[in-house]
Amino acid sequence: MAASVPPSPASGAAEPAGDVVTEALFRPVRSGNAFEDTVQRLLQTVRLGVVPTGEALPSERELALRFSVSRDTVRDAIRALADAGYLVSRRGRYGGTFVAETLPDDATAPSASAAAPTAAELDDVLGLRDILEPGAARAAASRALTAAERETLYARLRETRAADAADYRRVDSRLHLTIAELAGIPTLVPLLADNRTAVNDLLDRIPLLAPNIEHSNQQHETLVVAILTGDASGAEDAAREHLAGTAALLRGFLS
Repeated sequence: MAASVPPSPASGAAEPAGDVVTEALFRPVRSGNAFEDTVQRLLQTVRLGVVPTGEALPSERELALRFSVSRDTVRDAIRALADAGYLVSRRGRYGGTFVAETLPDDATAPSASAAAPTAAELDDVLGLRDILEPGAARAAASRALTAAERETLYARLRETRAADAADYRRVDSRLHLTIAELAGIPTLVPLLADNRTAVNDLLDRIPLLAPNIEHSNQQHETLVVAILTGDASGAEDAAREHLAGTAALLRGFLS
């Protein structure tokens, strides 16, 4: 039996049709990547036309209930998508969050000249990443790291924390490649480097969202701590959760 649909949003907000698509999109998101999954879900709602252009989304309170996230998470996701040109926030008696009358092109990011990836291409790049990086994290955590290796890993973590938006993806890549090096499997590094290049090509096509950077830094710390304390299962789990957040954004903007 389908879950019951919460009450209609406040006056002025269009309630999406109560069909299977609506039930699928307005369901609770995964707690580990709440911001990224909320962004993806809202993007799907807009791009699939569940809420038409110019119409209002359910209220922040309603969305928070539907997605089972905090209102702050919903607010951050709405702000990010407003900055990217998908949503418009209005104040006043008839205010709320509205789908923009004119939506950005699919390739809305800096490398807009690149062709949008197909679903199969996304699956290929992200599927390979899901195999390589959690395995690298587990292997690194399973090794007895030298003092120099431990310091290098922590230095990469510090770099990502301190990086500004313009430099973030470069230092983020260095951290992930350092983990691959620490796995102690030399042939893994070029495989992961090639895959990371493909991931970065995709990331360059979507906006860099400040809340995602903050969340990524928190996940990086969890991952690095697990490696440094020899928690192989924890490192693998942290890597998988981290990758899932990035995948949610990529699929949301590019699918």
